[in-house]
Amino acid sequence: MSIWAIGDLQGCYGPTRRLLERIGFDPAADTLWFCGDLVNRGGESLETLRLVHSLRDSSVVVLGNHDLSLLAVGERSRDEQRKVNPDLQRVLFAEDGDTLLDWLRRQPLVHVDRALGWMMVHAGLAPKWTTTLALRHAQEVEARLRGDGYRKLLKNMYGDRPSWSPKLTGSDRDRAIINVFTRLRYCTPRGRIAFDEKGAPGSQPAGLYPWYAVPGRVERDLKIVCGHWSTLGLFIGNGVHMIDTGAVWGGKLTALQLDTDELRVVQVPGRDVPAQVHKPRQASHGPGRPAIRNA
Repeated sequence: MSIWAIGDLQGCYGPTRRLLERIGFDPAADTLWFCGDLVNRGGESLETLRLVHSLRDSSVVVLGNHDLSLLAVGERSRDEQRKVNPDLQRVLFAEDGDTLLDWLRRQPLVHVDRALGWMMVHAGLAPKWTTTLALRHAQEVEARLRGDGYRKLLKNMYGDRPSWSPKLTGSDRDRAIINVFTRLRYCTPRGRIAFDEKGAPGSQPAGLYPWYAVPGRVERDLKIVCGHWSTLGLFIGNGVHMIDTGAVWGGKLTALQLDTDELRVVQVPGRDVPAQVHKPRQASHGPGRPAIRNA
C-alpha cells in the first residue's frame, strides 16, 4: 500500500499512464493525490479527466486554476464554449462531459491528512495562514461550489483584486481565497500576490518572495505538497514539496511518495513539444535530496 502525490497533468494522458505504470499503481491498494490542473494545453484533457474520474475511489484531487476555468466555461453558452481551445471543447461537448464537470466541481481546494502528516494544495498558502486556517477558508469556497450558488461563484471568481484580507465578504472574499490556493507564486510579506511574476526565484523584483519563503510567515504543522509553478521545477525545502515539473512543456511528470520517510521521487518524460517551446527547469530543491527514478 503506497500513497503518491502527482504533479500537474494538464491533459497529458500518455505521460500520466506511463507514470502510473512506473510506480506500479494498484487501485485496490494504493492512493493517488493529484495536485490540480488536470486539464488544458496537453491535447488529451478528455482522456485525462476520464482516467482520473475512473480512479476516484482510490484518489484525491484538489482544484487548480485550469480546472476552475474549465468549470466556468462549462456554464457559458455553446457559442461561447466554441471559442475556447479544441482540447477543452472536447471535454465540454463529450457525451459524459456533464458527468465529468459535475464531479470536478465537487473536488476540494485543499486536502489534509493529519495522520499522514501532509496537506495538498494546488499553488500555495498566504503567509499568515496556518494549515487549520487554510482548511477553513477552503471549506468556505467548497461549500459554495457544491451548492446552489456555484454559478455565481464561477462567474465572479476572475480578477486579481482584492488582495486577501480576513475582513473581505461575498464574491471578493471567494475570489481572494481562490487566487491564493490556485494562482500564488510570489507575494509580499503582507500577502499581496504578484500575478505577473512566474519565473524561477531570483527573477522577481525586490520586495517579493516565493510564498513558502516569505519573512514572518507562520510555522505550519504539516508538510505541504503542491504544483502550479513549472518554472521552479522540483523543489523540496521549507516543509514544501513542489512537483509541477512541466510535463505539458516537454519536461517531466513527477510522483512523490508520501507514506515513507525516504524522499522518493519517480519521473517520466512529459509531452513531446516543438524544440522552440520553452522547457522549464526540471530540478531545484533545498535540504534533502530525493531519490529520483526516471523512466
